[in-house]
Amino acid sequence: MAASMPCVNNFFSCKTLPHSSENLVKNASSPTKRTSFSALPIRKTMKTKRNFRVRAAIANDEPPVRGVSILEEETEIEVLKKQVLESFCGANMGLSASSETRAEIVELITHLEAKNPNPAPTQALTLLNGKWILAYTSFLEFYPLLSREGAFPLVKVEEISQTFDSDNFTVQNSIVFSGPLATTSLTTNAKFEVRSPKRVQIKLEQGVIGTPQLTDSVVLPENIEFLGQNIDLAPFKGLLTSLRDTASSVARSISSQPPFKFSISSSSADSWLLTTYLDHELRVSRGDGGSIFVLIKEASPLLTKS
Repeated sequence: MAASMPCVNNFFSCKTLPHSSENLVKNASSPTKRTSFSALPIRKTMKTKRNFRVRAAIANDEPPVRGVSILEEETEIEVLKKQVLESFCGANMGLSASSETRAEIVELITHLEAKNPNPAPTQALTLLNGKWILAYTSFLEFYPLLSREGAFPLVKVEEISQTFDSDNFTVQNSIVFSGPLATTSLTTNAKFEVRSPKRVQIKLEQGVIGTPQLTDSVVLPENIEFLGQNIDLAPFKGLLTSLRDTASSVARSISSQPPFKFSISSSSADSWLLTTYLDHELRVSRGDGGSIFVLIKEASPLLTKS
């Protein structure tokens, strides 16, 4: 766990208010329906460049309708968001993305940032409040952490998230690990300060290793494959059940203990975060090393699995 702590340092921030509905035209068509990113296919190439300019309806030299232009732009944002999330499918938060996919993601994100409905996120901090789930990152220090799933198949990264509280100017970064018997988490608590319309300074103060939480049940396999042979575990069922009960007892004992907290005081505990796109359900941030973080608000339809 301790080796993973530096990678939690450079994690994101910032907010903004949604568009006002005053300028919308009642008879205009509704925005494009959102799509769940988990079910969308990956596009391998990006041969055709799209023109994302807003086209206001002009007829007979009449001036453009302001409300229609706003609706068209909002629709284009929804399309861009869908395309960005499409490119994440199979990427494992960025770990499994090919160089071609990463290049496409960067290009799509650049287009989306140009449409940012909240160009000064730190002036609307309440929009940043709440829990954000990491969908994609180019932050290389996360990759060894994510790749451990292949090296240790029984332990995997379940979720990486960031929670903002603008009332107290705090931010919490959390990584949840799951195993066959329990889940646990590694969390860092930090304070943030507004430094510009888009940038906040983050200072880590405390780390917390969460108390393991027992899973509902542990199911032992009937057989396993070893060195090309299928081994029946039925003769060892009694021994395996005893081992499972012993492990559960140990885990239950650990679960009764409070979380382990430790202070963080070093120069590496400071970082900054630039928010380049923000709406009520999607956020794009760039870290002080140029890394990209794309996060989705908890409970957003974008997280819904089909």
